[in-house]
Amino acid sequence: MIGIGRQTDYGARIVLHLAGLPPGTQVTAAEIAAMRLIPPVLIRRVVSRLSKAGILRTARGSGGGLSLARPPSRISLADVVEALEGPIALNACVVQPGACPLTAHCPVQRAWVRATRDLRASLRRVRFSELARRKGRRTKAARPKSRPPKAGLDPREV
Repeated sequence: MIGIGRQTDYGARIVLHLAGLPPGTQVTAAEIAAMRLIPPVLIRRVVSRLSKAGILRTARGSGGGLSLARPPSRISLADVVEALEGPIALNACVVQPGACPLTAHCPVQRAWVRATRDLRASLRRVRFSELARRKGRRTKAARPKSRPPKAGLDPREV
């Protein structure tokens, strides 16, 4: 499966949480971790990388916390993915064409380039302002209700 890492999912949750708050609102990492089901041990690492990318602003001390560094309308899903995963590319030959000796005559490489360009453009169109509006129409995040274990599985593995 091609997919994003767990930290990128957590990064999107953090930015979405902040995008749903009034501009300039600061909240603690612990509050976001509890509300968005993010392990507290990972949130600091994710926040640090999002801050370095200019997506989040952090303030220490009493009354400090996390806030968005720019309006949610200027933060795309691609920004979060690139801050936490690096360049969006479906194959190494897309970002380093000379790394493969077959690149010049490879129709598959051209397909990877087109697919990567389309994916990147699609993720750039997704703005956190719009995601926050959609979120507002749904219930707030909460701990999922426990489900009965699937037949034949140890409940600790579900």
